[in-house]
Amino acid sequence: MLSAAPAAFGQEVTPAQIEALKDRIEGIDDWLADAEKDRSAAERQLADVERTISRLTRERRSLREQVKEQQQRLVELQGEEQKLTQTLERQRESLKKQIRTAWMEGDAPALKVLLNEIDPDNIARTMTYYEYLSQNTITRLEAFHKNLKDLQVTRASVQSTRAELAKTEKGVAQRQKELESSRQDRKKTLASLNQDIRSRRNEKDELESDRKRLENLLSEVQQAIATIPSPNESEPFSSLRNKLPWPAQGKVVSRFGDEYAEGKLRRNGLLIQTKEEAEVKAIHYGRVVFANWLRGFGLITIIDHGDGYMTLYGHSSSLFTSPGDWVAAGQAIALTGRTGGTENPALYFEVRHNGKPDNPGRWLGN
Repeated sequence: MLSAAPAAFGQEVTPAQIEALKDRIEGIDDWLADAEKDRSAAERQLADVERTISRLTRERRSLREQVKEQQQRLVELQGEEQKLTQTLERQRESLKKQIRTAWMEGDAPALKVLLNEIDPDNIARTMTYYEYLSQNTITRLEAFHKNLKDLQVTRASVQSTRAELAKTEKGVAQRQKELESSRQDRKKTLASLNQDIRSRRNEKDELESDRKRLENLLSEVQQAIATIPSPNESEPFSSLRNKLPWPAQGKVVSRFGDEYAEGKLRRNGLLIQTKEEAEVKAIHYGRVVFANWLRGFGLITIIDHGDGYMTLYGHSSSLFTSPGDWVAAGQAIALTGRTGGTENPALYFEVRHNGKPDNPGRWLGN
């Protein structure tokens, strides 16, 4: 959902500018669809399958978070239930003793004491004591009934939370099942696509085509956000060389400038091999200007940090943001994956300044 940036993140963006940004980003999606008309049936199918995997992964993640919250709520309710049960047991025993004492003293203990008492001062004190005792009994009975009612409500909440938890866990299992099916579809589609690419063109041509498409996309993005206020904060991107956090935990398997495609191309960013579905985090505050599938890069997020600086995060298995969203440094924006043709879960990461690739190693801290 597009929204104005909080004051801590950037300049105030008017509703008209938000709508303009939304229209321009929709224009980018139209451009992207038109630019990829030449995709084969296998390529289109791969994009559809990977978008489905993204949606299912995001839904499963959300459901898992609900499971954690419900489990925590259940533990809290069970603890509350135990405390109330113990309190009620103590109150019950105390009331039993008080009632037993009153019964042993007869029907009118206060009257007996009054008739047997001679000293007027003692009479006053005795009557005040029994009045206090009576009121104390009533108060304790009321507290007992209140705690009993609270216990009943808590037990009902425990049962309700258990039912919600079971339903949510069932949802997680269903998403997992659908994910496994989609991943099998992706595996078959990818094999078909690789065969299709080999029969139509060589790998270098394919990779050059993918890179050109990314360059064109970035050009479109820059035009779209040209009139929108840039992110603005006390620490601009340009002042944070060698200080920015890494976008994901993992092993760098290809660095900026490294050769690939049999030495015919050079890398414009980092390829970081990660664990399955590792979190991808924004390295600095900014505004998401693109979050979609792009051939060769899979599900990719592009964030505008102002002053011409952008960061790209590719090969995700699932995207958590939409164009127009504001993100903070360290905020999870995606999960790593295999989209875009990678064999192992990985993150492809670039830093761009005025559209040109810049070595991420100059920006990320050790």
